[in-house]
Amino acid sequence: MSLDDYASTTEPHTTRDGRQSRRKHPVRTTFLILGSLVVVAALVAGGYLFSLAQSFDQNSQTIESAFPVEESRPTVAPEAEGAVNILLLGSDSRAAAEEPGDVAAASPSDSRADTMMLMHIPADRQDIQVMSIMRDTWTDIPGHGEAKMNAAMGLGGVPLVVQTVEGMFNVRVDHVASIDFEGFKGLTDALGGVEVDNPVAFQSGGSGGEYFAAGPITLQGESALKFVRERYAFSDGDYQRVRNQQLFVKSVIGKVLTADTLTDPQKVYRVVDQMSPFVAVDDSLDAGTVGSLAVSLRSVRSDSIDFFTLPNLGIGTSTDGQSIIVKDDAAIAQVGEALQNDSLAEYLVANPEVGS
Repeated sequence: MSLDDYASTTEPHTTRDGRQSRRKHPVRTTFLILGSLVVVAALVAGGYLFSLAQSFDQNSQTIESAFPVEESRPTVAPEAEGAVNILLLGSDSRAAAEEPGDVAAASPSDSRADTMMLMHIPADRQDIQVMSIMRDTWTDIPGHGEAKMNAAMGLGGVPLVVQTVEGMFNVRVDHVASIDFEGFKGLTDALGGVEVDNPVAFQSGGSGGEYFAAGPITLQGESALKFVRERYAFSDGDYQRVRNQQLFVKSVIGKVLTADTLTDPQKVYRVVDQMSPFVAVDDSLDAGTVGSLAVSLRSVRSDSIDFFTLPNLGIGTSTDGQSIIVKDDAAIAQVGEALQNDSLAEYLVANPEVGS
């Protein structure tokens, strides 16, 4: 009997937020635990975990002074003790480089923030919520007045981006990770391709444009990069691009969490080795911290990760004539309260229209 056969002999139960999930079959659980113990023993014996951590720490970049001054930052509410908020910044060094193709000229930590996601890991580690914030959201940039959200990077670097997000939701950001889109090429190759269910057929722009059919498609190498970058092909521009990026990230997570990946040391090493040069993290988000988080999230699977976009009031025009995304202050207040109370999963259940 295959793992899929075992998986089909499960019984539903209700989670804390009212959703139906699958209770693990004891035989399957025992089998996976025994198998994991064998793999872990082999990895430790071969020094594999040390090598993996060393590869991440040596190849990834560190964002110096990633956070604003302490006195400007919100405190953690008692209800949210143990929860973790990670700000994910997707940068595009190819577009930011001064000369076309000069990708090496810009690092993940100094490129423009084309994508912004806040990952909330609840204290109970039963699920994860990932919220996209539209880059053109018109908001207050501390010390600079109102501007587009992604302007914070150019005005004050990562610390100002963190301060802007913390001020918007009155919640503390615990870690920051900036990921260069260029890394998606090697990542998908290391995983042997990533399948997504593309909702909208489109042709990416440029001389090397590529057609992406609607329905299940496999992304690999340069195709993955084109898929997450494109926005001009859509009538709603960045809205669809954000949805595609969420779709891609969720598919990557799903592929990483499969038994085929987790029990293949070489594949795991290739993923870390290919991706880490394109990642910049705050100085506290080292391999040890990542490993500890991974262990605490060992029961989470891709269907326990909810992606959504911060609700907004649509496209508008700023007083100086820029095309902007108008923020929804009422929705922001609700999301902020949910983050402060560590109840973001419950917020999404109560507001199903928000989910992607």
